[in-house]
Amino acid sequence: MSEYDSFVRDRLPPPELLPEFRFDLPELRYPERLNAAAELLRGGAPDALAIVNDHGRWTYADLDDFSGRIARLLIEEHGLVPGNRVLLRGSNGYTIFAAWLGVLKAAGVVVATMPLLRPGEIATVIERAQISHAIVDSRFIGDFRQAVDQTHFVKHIIKYDGDYGKGELETRTAPLVPLPPADTGRDDPCIIAFTSGTTGIPKGCVQFHRDVLAPCDTFAKHLVGPKPDDVFLTSAPMAFTFGLGITPMFSLRFGAASATLEQASPPALLEAIAKFGVSHLGTAPTAYKAMLSQPNLDAALKTLRYCISAGEHLPEAIWRAWHERTGIAITDGIGSTEMMHIFVSAAGEDIRPGATGKAVPGYEATVLDADGKPMDEGVGRLAVKGPTGCRYLDDPRQADYVAERWNVTGDTYRRDADGYYWYLARNDDMIVSSGYNIGAPEVENALLSHPAVAECAVIGVPCPERGQKVKAFVVLAADAEASDELVAELQAHAKAEIAPYKYPREIEFVDALPKTATGKLRRSELRSANR
Repeated sequence: MSEYDSFVRDRLPPPELLPEFRFDLPELRYPERLNAAAELLRGGAPDALAIVNDHGRWTYADLDDFSGRIARLLIEEHGLVPGNRVLLRGSNGYTIFAAWLGVLKAAGVVVATMPLLRPGEIATVIERAQISHAIVDSRFIGDFRQAVDQTHFVKHIIKYDGDYGKGELETRTAPLVPLPPADTGRDDPCIIAFTSGTTGIPKGCVQFHRDVLAPCDTFAKHLVGPKPDDVFLTSAPMAFTFGLGITPMFSLRFGAASATLEQASPPALLEAIAKFGVSHLGTAPTAYKAMLSQPNLDAALKTLRYCISAGEHLPEAIWRAWHERTGIAITDGIGSTEMMHIFVSAAGEDIRPGATGKAVPGYEATVLDADGKPMDEGVGRLAVKGPTGCRYLDDPRQADYVAERWNVTGDTYRRDADGYYWYLARNDDMIVSSGYNIGAPEVENALLSHPAVAECAVIGVPCPERGQKVKAFVVLAADAEASDELVAELQAHAKAEIAPYKYPREIEFVDALPKTATGKLRRSELRSANR
């Protein structure tokens, strides 16, 4: 490549702030020259189904062809130089997946954004990544143009029309000949994934071409085991790396298919599972709980056989309720945008309900004590290293995430003698009441096991007697009514499920809980309103 935009590479953390990268498995020793899009598209036969949704069915050949034409359009008509950042904005679907692959084929750097982001949030992403090109679903163009007006970087905007096939992108690429994938290196940046902002200003996480393949060859290969006839579906948008992994990465790597939804509510998920013969589902714990009460669950269970949960801790009560009703043992996991995907998990007979699992093959995990020393057992900060790792884009918070070459996730875990990791809380979510350490998720799990509770969140609030007291915010199930009697009933239920000192001394009924665009709970918002 004679011309290269080094913006991203110039803003990577210095070597001394990087974690240790490990490539212990043979499948992780990638060749020096590597284009992730080309590798993923080799997963399936040309005539095999790659993507299906309400607008059509597309094969691997269709996806390869369309993405190659998008790459040619970007380079030859919009002057894309390797390393330029290309923003994608739209719902999961064939066209945006093809655009994602096309940017990688063109040696660009993808910056995908959540459809729910507002102009100010989009403008932050544009400025942080200095976006030069954008491919945007015309239905989301209004917010995007407002964001562009606040910045001075975006020079090329290409619109598309969902998966209807009639937009500018589709029309202009129709006569083009597909461009072969660029000769990129395994350590060339190809993604900037922005965190969901639960802890403040979103951080840009840089991933290389090899980082796209690593989750496929670790978590997906060893715990999920995709087959060519499988059909994957997720509620998570592709801008959320959990969603990007489930579809399209895992399905493409193993020759399977992706089903996509634009609005992935629990009823819509079940309808799509039945309609498209979905075998593998990835969604959040609250969605699994909500689907249990849906009348179309039985129809979905005719093909569904594998479920993955991430994004939030999976409460044991939800795991057991889902398993009892469906016979499917949900594979829980913890991942992060910094690490690309899941690095601690367990599947099948290895699952211990309530535990997140063990280190995924290819990764090493531990808990760090107060002095930052690894422990074989005990409670501490979760730390991990493996083939992926934190590389923030020009961000001083790199030093917060990486310590002694470990990626430190910000979660407090207990590691048992068998190497299983049990989630306690985010490091800043521990409640200290009368000298006791109380993990908010443990209290939430107790409350969620009561039929009147649809969702809940627990925080510590100031208390003159105890320092902090436990307060719960509860979203009631459809057939439950708020009352003082129900408060007392929920408190008694919590005392029966967990140590009595952990019960919520205050309960507030709310219509909804504050969440990020990816569905993660914003406890910080609850805390700031209850100081």
